[in-house]
Amino acid sequence: MNQFDDCHCSREDTELSLQPERSPAEPRTAEEKQRIVNRLKRVEGQVRGLQKMVEDDRYCVDILIQLSAVQAALKKIGFSVLERHTKTCVSRAIEDGHGNDQVDELLKVLKLF
Repeated sequence: MNQFDDCHCSREDTELSLQPERSPAEPRTAEEKQRIVNRLKRVEGQVRGLQKMVEDDRYCVDILIQLSAVQAALKKIGFSVLERHTKTCVSRAIEDGHGNDQVDELLKVLKLF
């Protein structure tokens, strides 16, 4: 066991992967979760609209504009999650004097954006 066992955001390896069992160092508040879920539902609606646009054989530029809007919305959601991760998990690891792994992971995630 390491000192970050209670912080599921810490990792011993340096690979990025999806691990659904991990949770943030500080659980999200109900308000934070709802805000993210609402944004994702909005994006879901936009994607459904895009599907309909394709099915209806809409003009390519109109579809591209909507695709751009979806990408921007997802990027904004991602930044919000990234900001919280930095302020909680990464900050906590640094304060505890063990932030190198968290910073490395954060830098890898930033490359995705």
